Amino acid sequence: MENFHPTNDERRFKAYVSVLGTTQLHLRNPYVVAWWSATMPGFGHLLLSKYLRGFALFLWEILVNNMANINHAIVYTFTGNFAMAKEVIDPKWMLLYIPVYMFAIWDSYRSTIDMNRVFILAERENADFNSYAIGSVEINYLDKRRPIMAVLWSIFTPGLGQLYIHRVLAAILVLSFMIVFVCCSHVLVAIHLLFLGEIEQATQVIDPQWFLFIPSHMGFAAYDAYVNTVENNKLYESEQRKFLNKKYQEYRVEIPQKT
Repeated sequence: MENFHPTNDERRFKAYVSVLGTTQLHLRNPYVVAWWSATMPGFGHLLLSKYLRGFALFLWEILVNNMANINHAIVYTFTGNFAMAKEVIDPKWMLLYIPVYMFAIWDSYRSTIDMNRVFILAERENADFNSYAIGSVEINYLDKRRPIMAVLWSIFTPGLGQLYIHRVLAAILVLSFMIVFVCCSHVLVAIHLLFLGEIEQATQVIDPQWFLFIPSHMGFAAYDAYVNTVENNKLYESEQRKFLNKKYQEYRVEIPQKT
C-alpha cells in the first residue's frame, strides 16, 4: 500500500491513523465533555484526543487534590462530619485548585464547540486520509469492533477497552494511573478482607483520599472506550463507502426492470 502524504489541496482531514492509535474528529456534546472535566480535570480533553493538555490537567488534579485533601473532605462532608471536613482541607492548596478546575471545564466546553465546527467542514470536504499504518513496533488499521466488548474489558480493568480499539496513548494513561490508585488506596486489600468477613478492618485499611479517584476513573474508561468504538465503526463505514464509490461505482451494471 502506498504511503499517505497529505497535500495543501486538502485543508482538513477528519481522521488520522498511526501506529499509536486512530485520531478522529466527530460531533460531541459540549455539555457531556464539560461534565467529564468536572468529574476530573483532563478527562474532557482526553475525550477530544488532546492528550498533552489532558495529561497536564490530570496530573495537576492528582497533585493538588492530594495536597489539599479534597477527596478526604468530600468523604467527611457526605457523612455529615462538616467539622472534620473543614479541619482536614488545606485552604492554600484549595484556592490554588479552583481556578485550574474551572479552566478545565470551560476550555473543554469551548474546544468541543470549535472541533464540532471543524468536523462539519472536514466532513463536507471529505478529503482522503490513511486507513492503515504499519511500523516497526505496531500495526493499526480501521476495522469494526463491538462497543459492548470495549465496555466489558474497561470494567474488568480500566485501559483494556482502549487497547481493544487501539488507543494506545489513552490506554497507557488509564492503565498506569489505575495501578497507582489501586495500590495507594489499598482497595484490593480491603476487598480481600471483605471476602474474609472482616468488614471493620476493611473499612480501616482503605484510604479514602485515593479511593475516590477510582469510580471516576473507571467510569471514564468505560465511556471513552464505548464512544470511540462507535465512532471508529462509523469512520470505517465512511472510508469503505468512499472507496467503493470511487473504485467501483462507475462500473456498476444496470439491471433492467421487468415490465
